[in-house]
Amino acid sequence: MPEANLKNIALLIDADNASHAGIDPVLTVLAELGQVNIRRAYGNWAKPALSNWNKITHRFGLQPMQQFDLTKGKNATDIAMAIDAIDLLNAGKVDGFGIMSSDSDFTPLVTRLRQDGLIVYGFGSAKAPEAFKTACTRYIDVDQLIRTASHDDDKSPSNGAAIDADLIELLGAAWKAASRDDEGYARLHEVGQIAGNRSSFDVRNHGFKRLSDLMRAASDNFKMERRDDKQLYVKRLR
Repeated sequence: MPEANLKNIALLIDADNASHAGIDPVLTVLAELGQVNIRRAYGNWAKPALSNWNKITHRFGLQPMQQFDLTKGKNATDIAMAIDAIDLLNAGKVDGFGIMSSDSDFTPLVTRLRQDGLIVYGFGSAKAPEAFKTACTRYIDVDQLIRTASHDDDKSPSNGAAIDADLIELLGAAWKAASRDDEGYARLHEVGQIAGNRSSFDVRNHGFKRLSDLMRAASDNFKMERRDDKQLYVKRLR
């Protein structure tokens, strides 16, 4: 992609509520959207709990945003992140956001950003509230992302997780909605695009790096072939 056409992406990190170990794979995912030119990590940097984040700010080009705990039990980080996100939105120079947190308090913010047509990727725990997950364009489990990124065998689940019936049905519904030829094959890329409309679906959440790897692991349910046009096609077997 020509440099002039690269999208400008902002990554806002709730350091109080996110794992520092996920920053590298998170930046890798966001690179699919464009250049992550804005990288801000919010928290009270005087806290020992943020010492691991403090160690990597320079390495990953993160801008520490200090937020003092002015009132016990109240977190100023969420408000500061929300204000900055809206300021960036109104400036009109950001094309997409990454929100690194598992806090459902960011749900209204994500909804507002998406109303203006911006892509918003959420990165957090698998146990994050469903409302926050579904508000995001795509929500990715950071712990699974870390395991997948560090796994040597790209063609198998990084944690040995089973491909459950819900995932098979989601992929099957996407295949059914895609354009199919007389033999029942659909372009894998189109199937992936349709499945991707579900914010909770990302192959990395299931321990894979590519949709083709997931389909190969689900060979009891799907058959895949590469044709002369160099594209992969898939059909459901049962």
